[in-house]
Order: sequence, then C-alpha cells, then structure tokens
Amino acid sequence: MQDIGILKQALPYLRKFKGALFVIKFGGEAVRSEESLHTLAEDIAFIHSVGIRLIIVHGGGKQVTDMEKRLGYESRFVGGRRVTDEGSLEALKMVLGGTLNLELTAVLHKFGVQAAGLSAASGGTVEVTRRPPVKVSGSGDEVVDFGYCGQVHGVRTRLLSTLLDAGFLPVVSPICCDPEGQLLNVNADVVSSRIATAFKADKLLLMSDKLGVMADLNDPTTLISSLNAEQARQAIKEGIIAGGMIPKVEEALLALQNGVKQVHIVSSVEPHMLLLEIFTESGCGTMLLP
Repeated sequence: MQDIGILKQALPYLRKFKGALFVIKFGGEAVRSEESLHTLAEDIAFIHSVGIRLIIVHGGGKQVTDMEKRLGYESRFVGGRRVTDEGSLEALKMVLGGTLNLELTAVLHKFGVQAAGLSAASGGTVEVTRRPPVKVSGSGDEVVDFGYCGQVHGVRTRLLSTLLDAGFLPVVSPICCDPEGQLLNVNADVVSSRIATAFKADKLLLMSDKLGVMADLNDPTTLISSLNAEQARQAIKEGIIAGGMIPKVEEALLALQNGVKQVHIVSSVEPHMLLLEIFTESGCGTMLLP
C-alpha cells in the first residue's frame, strides 16, 4: 500500500511538469560503477518518458583524476576547482569527450531514450574565452591561474533546441572551445547553470556526492533543506559550504537570479533521489532560494 501512496503523490507532479524543461547535472560519483550508471539512466529514462524535456550535463572528476594518474600527471584543485594544465586537458578530452559521454549515451539508448551525445563545444553552444588568473571563493588572497579553463560569455541555444524539438535528449560534456578553436575545460556546474539560464529552465538539478548542504559533513541529520541567497553566502564565508560545493551553490544562486525557476542539490550516491525530488511531496536534498 505504501507504493500506492507514492504513486498518488506523483500524479499531480506528472501533470504539472509535462512539457517542462529540466537541466540535470551529475558528476563522476553518480556513474562510479556499472550498476550506478544503469540506475541513473533508468531514472532519467522514466523522467523523459512522462513528457519532461531534459538536457543532461555531465562531469566526471573522479574518472578524470584516475586518468591523470594513469597518464602520470598530478591533479591540482583550488577552491574545489580543477587547475587544467596540458596533461589534465588530455585526460579531460579522453574521459569527458570520449569514454564517459559515449557510455552514458549508449546506456540511455538501452532504456529507449534517443540520446544525443555532444560537447559544449558542439555548434559553439557555450561561448568561452580562456579564463584569466583570478581570486575565487576558497582560495583566500591567492590569484590562481587555472590554465586551460574557460570563462563563459554566453550560450547559443540553437543546436540544443533543434535536438529537443526532434525528440532527442542531449547529453552534454562540459568541454568548450574558444574562438581560436582551443579546447577549454569548464566546470560542469557552470555549464549546466548557464544552459539552464539560457532556456529559463523550470528546474536545474545539481547532483552531488553529498545529500545536499549539511551543517556538519559527517552528520546526515544536519541536512539543510533550504537556503536563501544571503544564508548561502554566509555559509560559504563560515566554511560550512566548502570545496566542490562552493561553485555548485554559487552557480545555483546565479541561475535563480537569471530566470531559472527552481534549483535543487540532490544526492547522486543514494539511488532514485531524482525521482523522489521531482515526484514526491517531501522531496530531498537542499533547495536554493533567491
């Protein structure tokens, strides 16, 4: 009978979101094994099958770091952001532009989804230039040169709109290129946020290896169910939000300021969190508010 209750909860959301556009971003932790990849793909296929239009943006930090090690390169992070030297860029091209994107696209096809794998460089979708040295949250007073890292200036929606209108589900890797054809790494949270903003998406769902924002990272009971912009910025200053959660939250707030209707940070470690967030009353994770 519990299953019937969940189905009844889902019905109004199925009606409400039919025809809506969601952007879902996940990283390498969400597809850390063949089982987790298949579970996530099946959930995405269900969401797509009920008439919700989807754009998927994927990272793959863990897999890129593993590839860097295999190639003999050393990873470096500042404020939760990867410093992309020539070695890192090679690993990114191999993993994000190659293996991972292909595997995601193939598994989605297994579940009946017409997935189209591409990169943010395809069709000049995400417009970037090389990022100059900057100070970032979490780096203190250090001015950091992030190497082959892109700074986003705009999004061209034509290619993604064409795919969506034809019934395809775009699966986008965050590798971009500048006007000179130089490939550049951009944080997948940034790419998903800017794409969601360009489309004024109904939802931006940022999946994380954490349950959401927690007051104590070691205590799941301290999950913060919602934060407004002022509270989120204060949490960054106090170190409650740290590491890779910093760019995730900053991009969430920027998206909300620029027309995205709802942003949620949802666990990618526990199975089926996307479905619970979208189709149940209680939801899960952390909701970011303006």
